[in-house]
Amino acid sequence: MTTSTAPKAAPKVALVTGASRGLGAAIAEQLCYRGWHVVAVARTVGGLEELDDRVRHAGLPGAGGLTLAPMDVTNDDAMRHLCRSIHDRWGGLGLWVHAAVHAAPLAPAGHLDAKDWDKSIATNTRATGMLIPMVEPLLRAQGGTALFLDDPRAGQPFFGAYGATKAAQIALAQSWQSETRKHGPRVVIAAPAGMPTATRARFFPGEDRTPLADPKIEAARIIESL
Repeated sequence: MTTSTAPKAAPKVALVTGASRGLGAAIAEQLCYRGWHVVAVARTVGGLEELDDRVRHAGLPGAGGLTLAPMDVTNDDAMRHLCRSIHDRWGGLGLWVHAAVHAAPLAPAGHLDAKDWDKSIATNTRATGMLIPMVEPLLRAQGGTALFLDDPRAGQPFFGAYGATKAAQIALAQSWQSETRKHGPRVVIAAPAGMPTATRARFFPGEDRTPLADPKIEAARIIESL
């Protein structure tokens, strides 16, 4: 009599761009606790390592794993190589969470800093437009979902650089959502509650942060809504 062992099920794989801090890090962490293998992308190596430490120290049974990818989403070659590596290793993606953002300091529209303006365009808008064609085949391969995080600041005083480029990012996501509604991949645009993140602190210094949502709770709510 012989006993066969069933092959181990392939892990659910998620790509989280902007995973080193704030809501992106919280979503990456919560996905790991739910059994996903997360490819965590960010420029901040220390933030990625802290994320890895939190997941390891939690020691939850059934937790997934982490692949740390310290790179800039504006580097087309690096991101293209990463997407190819994901294809070669796992064959596709079940989820892409795009949380990478550049939060330029608040400034009047008549006094925008050229470097901050260029970086806002590169990170918030151009990178999104370049990443969608790279990630779409990976999501199609596994019937996956793309998740974008809205923060509607367009037209608000002093939010010119951030508000305009974030609005452009969401407009791209909305077009993609309309185009893929019938045949996929599924595109979801979520509107997170206000949270005590570093980005919000730059916008609202001195704000009473007591009533703001816990990023971990908000991350869990968003994941469950998917």
